[in-house]
Amino acid sequence: MGGSGSRLSKELLAEYQDLTFLTKQEILLAHKRFCELLPQEHRSVEESLRAQVPFEQILSLPELKANPFKERICRVFSTSPTRDSLSFEDFLDLLSVFSDTATPDIKSHYAFRIFDFDDDGTLNREDLSRLVNCLTGEGEDTRLSVSEMKQLVDNVSSRAREREGRLGLWLKLSLPQILEESDIDRDGTINLSEFQHVISRSPDFASSFKIVL
Repeated sequence: MGGSGSRLSKELLAEYQDLTFLTKQEILLAHKRFCELLPQEHRSVEESLRAQVPFEQILSLPELKANPFKERICRVFSTSPTRDSLSFEDFLDLLSVFSDTATPDIKSHYAFRIFDFDDDGTLNREDLSRLVNCLTGEGEDTRLSVSEMKQLVDNVSSRAREREGRLGLWLKLSLPQILEESDIDRDGTINLSEFQHVISRSPDFASSFKIVL
């Protein structure tokens, strides 16, 4: 695929529209923003479709810079062998999943992958602990201590309830409730179907799980 000039061809634009949840205007804007991360001399359509942009540059975009899961998001959508860069099509897939029109099932599938920090196909207590530390900033003044984390994961506390407003996205329940209500087969971990089951009861999830350029 590809072509000359700096604008995607009608054929390529139609193909991307068929393969994503994005409109033609959104695809063109995504391509424009992606090209802005490339050297001026490498912004033709042909070169932009071959380019791999390092995470450091992708994460400079304001829409991603403040996201607490920005590194995980890039890693999940990267198709490069080293998983340290994004192609334009990776970038387009990312924006498609985070668009308003992506289905709840698609959003919850990728949310699960993003929160599965060790990429083992399940969410365990370590994943949930890392999730909380991402959301609280992981700084010395915001990182939860071992005892605080244990209390949050093992027991519903007033401190946990106070932090609920900061956890964002779908974390409106405390972690113990998430484990208890999501772990249907009681194996101590949450699999994708269990995760999607609890997410289906969170009406605010789909609208909060988005990135708009």
